[in-house]
Amino acid sequence: MSRTVTLVLLDAAGRPLGALPPFGVPEPWWQEVHSIVDTVRQSHGLEVAVLRLLDADRPAPPGGHVRYLAQAVDAPAVPLEPATVDLAPHPLRQPWADAGGPARSVAWATGELSRLGRRVTAVAQQRTWNLSAVWRLDTTQGPAWLKQLPPFSRHEPMILAFPGDQGVGVGVDLPGGTNSLVNGPVVLAADREGRMLLADVPGEDRYGAGEGERAAVAAEHHSVQRRACGVVDELVAAGVPDLRGAGLAGWIRERLAGHDVSAAAGLLGGLDRRLRQVGDCGLPDTLVHGDLHPGNVRGDDGRRTVIDWADSFVGHPAFDILRLTEDVDADAAARLVDAWARRWRADVPGSDPHRAVDLLRPVAPLRLAAVYAMFLAAIEPSEHPYHVHDVPAALARAVAVARL
Repeated sequence: MSRTVTLVLLDAAGRPLGALPPFGVPEPWWQEVHSIVDTVRQSHGLEVAVLRLLDADRPAPPGGHVRYLAQAVDAPAVPLEPATVDLAPHPLRQPWADAGGPARSVAWATGELSRLGRRVTAVAQQRTWNLSAVWRLDTTQGPAWLKQLPPFSRHEPMILAFPGDQGVGVGVDLPGGTNSLVNGPVVLAADREGRMLLADVPGEDRYGAGEGERAAVAAEHHSVQRRACGVVDELVAAGVPDLRGAGLAGWIRERLAGHDVSAAAGLLGGLDRRLRQVGDCGLPDTLVHGDLHPGNVRGDDGRRTVIDWADSFVGHPAFDILRLTEDVDADAAARLVDAWARRWRADVPGSDPHRAVDLLRPVAPLRLAAVYAMFLAAIEPSEHPYHVHDVPAALARAVAVARL
């Protein structure tokens, strides 16, 4: 599946110019914009920064014909087609989605790298949507990455930089080679606007990882979660969302208010009792990655770094093993959960990790439905196609799992 793109252009001052003729790009995922920027450069000799999604010919990604708003650095030398675009401000628009926003973010990152003695030789926009904007900056000392986050994810740089010499496991180095609490990318700089500058993580995203590699990820992540058990209050005080115990039920209900949850009414009605039963299983609260799938692990077969901690929260450790095993066959998933449970029983004698996992199986997609609802409440309407179908889909999964 590919994607056809129409790019509506603004000039350097933010005034509308018109649209480039439609063109194709290979990636179907709407937030991926690096091939859009490259195609415009190669075909028209024009440098652009993609700002945001305008509309599409289908209700949700991937693929289809998608229109974006972009800003040109210089005046286009090619004829443009007439285009209508609403440039009215919106209170939920992210700063990188407005005219001048990408330039300001790149200027910040370039200045921070200069202070670190790293001269920027090239900048490439990679991704932009309501959850983040990402640029690669090549420097004289190798690449760095600029990531900008919305308000509900701005605890990520703090998580990545949280010291690992607190609580359990003092002074134990993580596989990524840092002494931070988590095994994540190194933060070079961060600001109050949600921008963070990250050191490069060599390797590839581990999409398609097999059972063996997932087992290694789970074992390494257990070490992180075991250390984090000792600093959960500090993490919450620093801004990490607190989804511990009974508080999770209220958090889910609050975010799903206004959505049709009739299909999951029984599950929601019994959620408080279910979470009390989870608490009786005896496992401690800890730092939860929130989206621990192989695509958020980067490296090779021998060295791994967990990336994208924007969905992290303080809560029950079972949420991460459920995410890590949700797309493997039942036998492999059972073996991975068994190994996870053995580690926690060794750390917390008398606990019942297997029962906790079974109780939380339907809660995991229910929590995801609430996360998607939170996204929708915090983004402008033109971005809703990214997530509008995720809430009912996650609710349906929760109900289906609860019936098993």
